[in-house]
Amino acid sequence: MTVLHRESRQSAYHANAYQFVFAALQYAQEKLGRDRSNAQSGHVSGEELLDGIRDMSHRHFGLMARTVLHNWGITTTEDFGRIVFELIETGRMRKTDDDQLDDFIGVYEFDDSFDADYFIDTSVAFSDSSSSR
Repeated sequence: MTVLHRESRQSAYHANAYQFVFAALQYAQEKLGRDRSNAQSGHVSGEELLDGIRDMSHRHFGLMARTVLHNWGITTTEDFGRIVFELIETGRMRKTDDDQLDDFIGVYEFDDSFDADYFIDTSVAFSDSSSSR
């Protein structure tokens, strides 16, 4: 059995950021109905991955998403691209010939995506609970 160890070089990003990107990749593949077992049909673009990252951030961290990501060293969509390409360089992720870091640059603004665009569904809190009795 071969165990892959992360290279000992220093990274600008917290270790949790790498795990989160892997989880977001799986989430995006499932959300898009991609076959994760097949490299070609399981592929997601940079923009699709970033959409998955945004969705997962909202689900897992809510209004704290931007704060958590900043704590991990992530302040732009390009940072996610840098994480992806570090994972590619270490053989932990694959890419197609068309994939490039530029696919991750300026896709969305963090303030808008993690604060202004965040929606809290309060309908359950203000629904008529007497109808369930």
